[in-house]
Amino acid sequence: MKRSYLIALASAGALATAIAGTGVAKTAPKAAAKAAPAAKPFIGSFGLDTDGMDKAVTPGDDFVKYAGGAWEAKTEIPADKASWGAFNALGDRSLDQTHTILEAAAKAPGSKIGDFYASFMDEAAVNAKGIAPIKPWLAEIQAAGDKTALAVEMAKLEQQGVGGLFRGGVQQDDKAPENYIFGFSQGGIGLPDRDYYLKDDPKLADTRVKYQAYQAQMLALAGIENAPARAAAVYAFEKQLATAHWDRIKSRDSDLTYNKWAMADFAAKAPGFPWDAYFKTVGTAGQADFLVGMPSAVTGEAQAYADAPLQMLQDFLTLKVMRSYAGYLAKPINDANFAFYGTVLSGAPQQPVRWKRAVGTVGQALGEDVGKSYVATYFPPATKAAADQLVKNIIAAMSTRLDNLTWMAPETKVKAHAKLAAFTPKIGYPSQWRDYSALTIKRDDLVGNVAAANVFEYKRDLAKLGQPIDRTEWGMTPMTVNAYANPPMNEIVFPAAILQAPFFDAKADPAINYGAIGVVIGHELSHHFDDQGRKYDPTGKLADWWTAEDVKRFTAMTDQLVKQYDAYEPLPGLHIKGGLTLGENMADLAGLALAYDAYHRSLGGKPAPVIGGLTGDQRFYLGYAQVWRIKFREPALRSQVISNEHSPGPFRTAEVRNVDTWYKAFGVKPGDKMYLAPGDRVKVW
Repeated sequence: MKRSYLIALASAGALATAIAGTGVAKTAPKAAAKAAPAAKPFIGSFGLDTDGMDKAVTPGDDFVKYAGGAWEAKTEIPADKASWGAFNALGDRSLDQTHTILEAAAKAPGSKIGDFYASFMDEAAVNAKGIAPIKPWLAEIQAAGDKTALAVEMAKLEQQGVGGLFRGGVQQDDKAPENYIFGFSQGGIGLPDRDYYLKDDPKLADTRVKYQAYQAQMLALAGIENAPARAAAVYAFEKQLATAHWDRIKSRDSDLTYNKWAMADFAAKAPGFPWDAYFKTVGTAGQADFLVGMPSAVTGEAQAYADAPLQMLQDFLTLKVMRSYAGYLAKPINDANFAFYGTVLSGAPQQPVRWKRAVGTVGQALGEDVGKSYVATYFPPATKAAADQLVKNIIAAMSTRLDNLTWMAPETKVKAHAKLAAFTPKIGYPSQWRDYSALTIKRDDLVGNVAAANVFEYKRDLAKLGQPIDRTEWGMTPMTVNAYANPPMNEIVFPAAILQAPFFDAKADPAINYGAIGVVIGHELSHHFDDQGRKYDPTGKLADWWTAEDVKRFTAMTDQLVKQYDAYEPLPGLHIKGGLTLGENMADLAGLALAYDAYHRSLGGKPAPVIGGLTGDQRFYLGYAQVWRIKFREPALRSQVISNEHSPGPFRTAEVRNVDTWYKAFGVKPGDKMYLAPGDRVKVW
């Protein structure tokens, strides 16, 4: 399985100067001077929304409320959002910026990005076509005379972006990271997680009822007779798949999910599915080996396919097509799909306006074509230079932290430093832009454009097999507000869009920037040394390079963090899964330590000024809390806790409970509600 860890979700000359220092203090601290940035930042007077704080709350009792209680009290979640916070606000800003680019491009027919955008925005034409654009696919599904023929149709549709029984695609071979390989993992279900099918919970039971009604509605819209009964059969099949699925905690284990099968192994180990016909159609018939992420799940899914009636499997695939393309079809289909996935599962009462959906679709399909204009317009070279320097400062802080670890063996430290030295930070945008010349886009064919873009991307990936690893490739577009770490590539990646306020602001106080984007950088860097990332050596190979004692001491600390997060209860009776969120929680904790060190190194031995009545350390931690301000609708929060490896924002802010310098900065003492005794604070890095 591809290992990629996400963080989620003007001139920079002043910031470049502010963060350039990396020297260690050589003189005693002087009295703190009062100062303020010379130019006004995007947020507040120095980069922090102080009006959003609730200073009536004691920081040690509820740091989340102290840092953002007033913001929470006055903030309403927009009608088209399942949640609202710093990531969402910056995401909307990125959409606005990209919207400007696409509107201009659409005025010049012949521009790929402009024509694609125009095809989405012509709502009258989309509605007039109804279901016609996908009718040929639905007819081919119904015409499949047996399960082998249906597997061929499934393989064809997967190339056009329609999910099938399994998830598959080209990836690096974790144990031979200089090679590409085709990997398979579990798939097939339409709800976010196996728990939605299997867990005895009234809220989930209600969701199951509504999901089956949604399936019946979509089958009826596809022209299927007796839709309720046939939808019930599809749901029962999906429940069988969910029963075979691995849970998410087990699924994140890099060792357990590395299983190499030869082509002949599929028929022997996962009988019941027509593998030969499927492989031939997806274009992998000539491959000697494959990676299988969850072997028992793939075996169970193949058996479920063998046991199922043909008509039910046809309905299952019909629903996959309807769900995958609903957003590009006529209003009744689109509305029905949003009513379940947008409202029931996420709680959002309204769908985003059409232009926002258009921008998202074009950005996904032609991301690097759009990205060229985005970078040229919104990401000046000085911003990239400042971000590059900040990354160097965080890497330097990690090097020092490695030196000072007491639990890691000296021989392991040598290898850890080698891994750190081999890092590739990618900042802003790719060094080589993707070539879309082979992709044809038509101004009057939205579904055709989406399908063509999916086929283009599928073929581009498939062509990697047998080729050298492309280390210039990006897994996100420049317009994406996120970041990621990819251990097999030994890289950390920060798209241009996240390098904006509140994460990164040239005019803001450096303490805010270090508490925000600095922690994000440290977060992603540390993923290469977390409970899964640590298993990859300096070349990106999945290999055991720690001593047994290293692992034992490390696991004792991570078990403590799992226990800490297991105790959090975002909704009554619903606890965070500490084992699922472990990697992200560890990364937040490491990010805080690394960014704090880097911030103090950047001061070059000088004391931090007091700004707005706040010390440098206080501003650092408030800058961190500011980016994790968020409000959820209940269904969205429930879905995140059940199925997402990231803890909800307030509990990411609560990570400060483990950091000694936070206690000192805010005078947190025994008796405060967030207080942890020193021995109970998790310290890894």
